[in-house]
Amino acid sequence: MRARIVCLLAAVVPLVAGQQSVAEHLYAPTLRPCPANTLLVREVGHNAVTQSLGENETVYIAARKSLILPNAWATYALNVQRSAPVSLPIYVNTILNGSFGPAAFPNLGIATSGGGFRAALFGAGVLNALDGRNQTSVQAGLGGLLQAAQYISGLSGGSWLVSSLAQANFPMLQDLVFGTQLAVTGDDSYGGWITPIDLLEPNNNPIIAFALIDAIVFETQAKFNASFPVSVTDAWGRSLARHFVNGTSATEFIDTNSPHGAGITLSGVANVPTFRGYAQPFPIIIADSLAGESNEDVGIKEDGDVIPLANPIYEFNVFETGSFDPVLGAFTPTKYLGSPNNSVCASGFDQLSFVIGASSNTFNAQNTSADALGNTVVGPIIIFLQETAPQEGVRLDSALVPNPFYGLSPDTFVDTNSTILSLVDGGEDGETTPFQPLLVKARGLDTIIAIDAPADTSDNFANGHSLIATQARAELFNASYAFPPVPRTPAEFLAHPPSSSRRT
Repeated sequence: MRARIVCLLAAVVPLVAGQQSVAEHLYAPTLRPCPANTLLVREVGHNAVTQSLGENETVYIAARKSLILPNAWATYALNVQRSAPVSLPIYVNTILNGSFGPAAFPNLGIATSGGGFRAALFGAGVLNALDGRNQTSVQAGLGGLLQAAQYISGLSGGSWLVSSLAQANFPMLQDLVFGTQLAVTGDDSYGGWITPIDLLEPNNNPIIAFALIDAIVFETQAKFNASFPVSVTDAWGRSLARHFVNGTSATEFIDTNSPHGAGITLSGVANVPTFRGYAQPFPIIIADSLAGESNEDVGIKEDGDVIPLANPIYEFNVFETGSFDPVLGAFTPTKYLGSPNNSVCASGFDQLSFVIGASSNTFNAQNTSADALGNTVVGPIIIFLQETAPQEGVRLDSALVPNPFYGLSPDTFVDTNSTILSLVDGGEDGETTPFQPLLVKARGLDTIIAIDAPADTSDNFANGHSLIATQARAELFNASYAFPPVPRTPAEFLAHPPSSSRRT
């Protein structure tokens, strides 16, 4: 099998070797001297009570609370009143209509789970039901909660939804998934999700499949040539970008003259009009840490989970990347992610495709042996990377990020001596619903709407595993996070389902 793949790749490589595609150029980070007074690490400490949000996040949330939430909550209350057979209690109306001021509004977050394309589509359907721009949802009394939410978090398939929504200027969900009815032109145009085409296997034609692999691997070459580590996550993310990031249509899926979302960064969402106008809930993407084996001794790993619960959970937001977990408690500016030192700053490392690739990379779980990984759908990508981007001492099965927290918290941070952070799917510790960033005390959320879309049971419903894992992690870090009690096992959860409508 390996010999056959290498022969096919050898036949493809000369066709594009030496030619830099548009996407390859835009995907490569650049290095330049850091601006004066740049702080590349913000330590928030290990005490959850004294931890603080970044300055830009604080400003964004405060602006939403004063400029957006008064109308959002009042509109939602009106929608509920119009649809409900009875009047709301007076105290509810008083709070939601702003009589007690913005500080009294509920502090709402939405968490949308992993589960691949299924989770992304299911999550989009739920958000559509919560969208105040959807008249059907308004008539049902649900519309408006999306606009009233302060935060929205996503991991794996949920990260595809959250990031796509943010970078596409927060359109209505049907426009996000299916594309707008207006003419869509330009390199950064957005025409909806390209759902008919598989993520890594476009069709049954092996020539087309290898053409896609050829394209997505070569789009990472300029990054490698600039001395940044590359892995299967980079190529995986380049494929995801064709589906969920601006700049691709089905007719130009492998066109080397198209950017395919390259150059669109997470930090660049700050320039999107609806984000500048505080109209979007604050988006957060999370990934798990594939830390060293030494961390196994201090963690809890449920049966079937790949990552111990004690490993740091990293969050990527528009302004900062890092972890509030007490084992680390530090952040770096997202726009300078990948910087090699305090005097030279990287820009463009935080490609949106890379971030969602990191959040949804489960290939490490298949890496039980070289042959096992080679026989997976990413086997040809691994072989291609070994041929075109040879690297020593790195894991090709995970997202590789130069460690901005090197040397921090040596007594608790398992990667304190690692120059590279290896990140994987945010649900590999069993927490497939991204509650963690919404449990941070500094954010002060009091209500979370969880969109839990894994297919845990034989009939493709959730069995509570994510809630159970989150409860276990909150107990592990009980001074930092609080979580309401839930059943201890999936069997108990299924014996007492939250709603009898589960089977209807």
